Amino acid sequence: MDLKAIKGDITTIEADAIVNVANASLMGGGGVDGAIHRAGGPEILEECKKIVAKQGKCKTGEAVVTTAGKLPSNYVIHTVGPVWKGGNKDEVQKLANCYKNSLALAVENNCKTIAFPNISTGVYDFPKDKAAEIAVKTMKMFSERNNTIEKVVFVCFDEENFNLTKNEL
Repeated sequence: MDLKAIKGDITTIEADAIVNVANASLMGGGGVDGAIHRAGGPEILEECKKIVAKQGKCKTGEAVVTTAGKLPSNYVIHTVGPVWKGGNKDEVQKLANCYKNSLALAVENNCKTIAFPNISTGVYDFPKDKAAEIAVKTMKMFSERNNTIEKVVFVCFDEENFNLTKNEL
């Protein structure tokens, strides 16, 4: 598995799948979530509504997949990141689950390339250094057991996340 960090806008990335940091309702929001919904168009929201009608809200650490609409990828994998509450509320495991469950859905949908944002490091306040460590460690562990995914790109929106992720790689 080729792991790479870039600074950029995830909505412009050509990959089989991009990962969206969604809220539990899957109805779009701010940050990465809002940007993906705006750029991808209404098809993404329509599929999210069907998923919620069928299974209810998406739990923290879980993931679901939809079309990518007008985005240059085939799929959007929506995962709900944990809100940092000091580290004693299973946040580390929940963040690792976001990556594991997103990768599992990518494999299930025959994806070879996937792009991730820095999950939970914005308004959810997860410490950026800890989040970068968890993300890279989870990718490496996954690639030891599964070689389906050929390339993972961490698309960092800010310089700090970019440098931390690059250093972990």
